Amino acid sequence: MSGVVVIDYGMGNLLSVKRGIEACDFNVEIAADPEKIANADRLILPGVGAFKDGMNELQERGQVEAIQKFVLTERPFLGICLGMQMLMSESEEHGIHQGLGLFSGKVVDIPRKNTDGVQIRKTPHIGWSALKHSSSRKDWKNTILQDVPENEYFYFVHSFMAVPEDVDNTLAVCEYEGLNITACVQKSNIMGCQFHPEKSGESGLMILNRFLSI
Repeated sequence: MSGVVVIDYGMGNLLSVKRGIEACDFNVEIAADPEKIANADRLILPGVGAFKDGMNELQERGQVEAIQKFVLTERPFLGICLGMQMLMSESEEHGIHQGLGLFSGKVVDIPRKNTDGVQIRKTPHIGWSALKHSSSRKDWKNTILQDVPENEYFYFVHSFMAVPEDVDNTLAVCEYEGLNITACVQKSNIMGCQFHPEKSGESGLMILNRFLSI
């Protein structure tokens, strides 16, 4: 079967993602070398931590250009958690920082207070939340979520959220204390999950298998 490269940029739960791919009976390699990244059959950008740190690490290792070259080949590319957020144009996490720009949109703080200044939710958003169709979707046919029923639960850990400009790029949202949060995005060969499919049991493996079948 075709190989998968998980990008090693010094951040993220690389081994968990690797084990998730192996559970789907695919060959997988963790790699930092830009040439291996650019020439991968399928590419995964994982991530846990701050947006600025993640982008700095990608830049310092020469991986941003490799990712951009890979994307032009139209081969499947998946960002997970921070990896999904870095697909956006920019982030407002601790200042304004430029992302990979593969989706037009921003990463913003999950609001903790309402307009009256009353705290209505805590961050980070940690735990299991159900995926729901976004406002632009009636189903998930021909997407990375094709095999997932609506209201299936997935594991989230994050304090910031992506807000894509084009609503058609948002596949799914999850509701957290009255707020709809972007949970999954897709534009052509570029996909992203705010949740951790590799930590979401059999439901997560369904998503990884779909990504690997594209």
